[in-house]
Amino acid sequence: MALTTAVPEVVLRSGNARPMPAIGMGTAKFPVVHETTRDAVLAAVEVGFRHFDTASLYGTELPLGDAIAEAVRRGLVASREEVFITSKLWCTQCHPHLVLSSFRESLRNLQMEYVDLYLIHWPVSLKPGPVVFPLKREDAVPFDFEGVWREMEECHRLGLAKAIGVSNFTTWHLDKIMAAATVPPAVNQVELNPVWQQRKLRAYCAEKGIHVTAYSPLGGQNWTGEGNAVLESQVLAEIAKARRKSIAQVALRWIYEQGLTPIVKSFSKERLMQNLEIFDWDLTEDDLIKIGQISQKKIATATSILFSPEGDFTSVNLSDIDIVEE
Repeated sequence: MALTTAVPEVVLRSGNARPMPAIGMGTAKFPVVHETTRDAVLAAVEVGFRHFDTASLYGTELPLGDAIAEAVRRGLVASREEVFITSKLWCTQCHPHLVLSSFRESLRNLQMEYVDLYLIHWPVSLKPGPVVFPLKREDAVPFDFEGVWREMEECHRLGLAKAIGVSNFTTWHLDKIMAAATVPPAVNQVELNPVWQQRKLRAYCAEKGIHVTAYSPLGGQNWTGEGNAVLESQVLAEIAKARRKSIAQVALRWIYEQGLTPIVKSFSKERLMQNLEIFDWDLTEDDLIKIGQISQKKIATATSILFSPEGDFTSVNLSDIDIVEE
């Protein structure tokens, strides 16, 4: 079954990427099973998704590339140009001399000549080496904002990245990038949902012309076993019941109405279809007021999901990494 409601698109103010579809499919799923990821992406293409998010860290660039190539072969899309692809630079590669080589490796994995958007994954630089989890605190080193961004701009200049941006950057980190940028970041991808609304960051990005994309739009980064504050929200449940929608659809619609782009992860074809059914109805003013009053709680911080609690930060200050802004 194909989508009947057209997905709106966002024109990025920086870069020359094709317009970004207003909802994207995330592909971060551990452990990675190549066939499962490929088949999920193909299912997403079939129901109408044209925006896909991956990263070097995820290990899903190869199955995503396989899926898009297969979608073209099957005629599900006419060409690779019909899809919007985002990938990301990992922390161990956040050194000026490693940016371009790391990006070219991502392109080889994707079997593509370019990506529509390339992001710095975190404002964190680690000693070069293999990816291990959790990260060692002593491996963190000072981030060369100017040098790394200069090489991101080179990726853009070469046409390998149609647009460039960042992820998990606060206003403090963005100030560092903006001071060095000839090409300003087109996008900042951050944790954002009705339970973590990022008001200060959104206002900053709107002023600077940086589009915000929202990962964990349904609260999916909570790995502590404490439950899901988005899907278990009584406020969202009441609105969903009144609108005859799911809680997930209300959360995604709220993000869209804020002028943001949700990146939602589901490998279920039925849920993929439901996630696209958010563009032909509106939340009421009363709904928006109620959502605006939800208590706020951030889940994804560097210390909570990246670094081991053991060890010490010997080369950087944690306060330069884990800045929490409402």
